[in-house]
Amino acid sequence: MKKLLGLIIVILLVSCKQEPKLIYEDNFDGSSLDETAWNYKIGNGCPNLCGWGNNERQFYTKENLKLENGHLVITATHKDSLYESSRITTKGKVEFQYGTVEVRAQLPKGHGLWPAIWMLGNDIETNPWPACGEIDIMEYVGREPHTVFNSLHTAASFGNTVNTKKTRIENIEEGFHVYKMNWSEESIDFFVDDIAMYSFSPKVKNDQTWPFNKPYYMLINMAIGGNFGGPDVDDSIFPQEFKIDYIRIYEP
Repeated sequence: MKKLLGLIIVILLVSCKQEPKLIYEDNFDGSSLDETAWNYKIGNGCPNLCGWGNNERQFYTKENLKLENGHLVITATHKDSLYESSRITTKGKVEFQYGTVEVRAQLPKGHGLWPAIWMLGNDIETNPWPACGEIDIMEYVGREPHTVFNSLHTAASFGNTVNTKKTRIENIEEGFHVYKMNWSEESIDFFVDDIAMYSFSPKVKNDQTWPFNKPYYMLINMAIGGNFGGPDVDDSIFPQEFKIDYIRIYEP
């Protein structure tokens, strides 16, 4: 009888456990980007940050982004020696501290492409990168197929990719996959399709090693070439599409 009563209590506790609160969601069902939540970044970073600090080749435009069939679609193109793509951010509009981010996305294919889902500290204007911190929920480079990168940048790493892990996932380019990050006061954990990829939790947490104790904003883009994307770009691959089905942000 006692065992049965204990089991009933456990079931009741589990059933009463609240689901995480959804604090932001975009399913990209409209006809145009929701600019109450998103900003377009336009250009090539010049004059202050030519090549966006990574010797990237692309010029970002609004025209290389569209909403189609419930997806956000960033298209990378190449014509007359000009590479074009898109980059959007939630800076100043959707910013949060701690929680879970889920992004369902389909990757493009081709040598030279560098799609990413990432985050930056909202104090970047007064606390320049890398001191502001960077969280890379998903990076993919076409020169290294079937591989997903999870990385974090801090002042302690001097901007170098030290806190990182790359995971080989066969056929990651096929279909949609869910890229997830759980962010708390103690750790940042990354997942692909709910399979754990990487966890970051330095023993000593200070401004140098853990700039992840403040609000961050999101970025989505597809770069071309660059230091990480690789100096060589296969011009025969274009156009290529990076598709986002949805973004969901839950409170801790």
